[in-house]
Amino acid sequence: MDGRYTYIEKQYIGRDYIRICIRLVMAAFCFAVYVYERDRDNTVDLFLVVGFGIIGVSIILLFMVQYKTVIENKKVFIDGLWTAKKVVIDLNNITDIRKETYSRYFFNNPVYNLHKNGTVRFFSSGRDAVVLTDRDGLQYYIGTQRPNEMYLVLQNEMKA
Repeated sequence: MDGRYTYIEKQYIGRDYIRICIRLVMAAFCFAVYVYERDRDNTVDLFLVVGFGIIGVSIILLFMVQYKTVIENKKVFIDGLWTAKKVVIDLNNITDIRKETYSRYFFNNPVYNLHKNGTVRFFSSGRDAVVLTDRDGLQYYIGTQRPNEMYLVLQNEMKA
């Protein structure tokens, strides 16, 4: 079914390396406290449960799709989690396409359809984005793991 699309990419919530490291450090802290404080109190078992809970949630987040980007028939479809509204960007209204770094910050929160200062942002992980500018001057920042491929596909779709 995925072979009929010109381009398809899924962004996952739990696959951002910085967030994975943060969760693993928190779990390691819980396990270290459990081992160090083992003989003092029975409430220390809570650290073991919390540590395994963090690991379990991390594993679940690795498989949760935050949004899916599909390009076909001169349109970009961005579909998010459960109740998120599906966003359709018509490439006939796009005047400029460029590759850019999503943000200069090291930590970026995952966002879906965030309207801020004349931009609409879609981001899950990584550093790169493709920026689409429409006729009204509104910019769509679409975070991607494959910016070169997405950029070339968008250019080809606009020419066709």
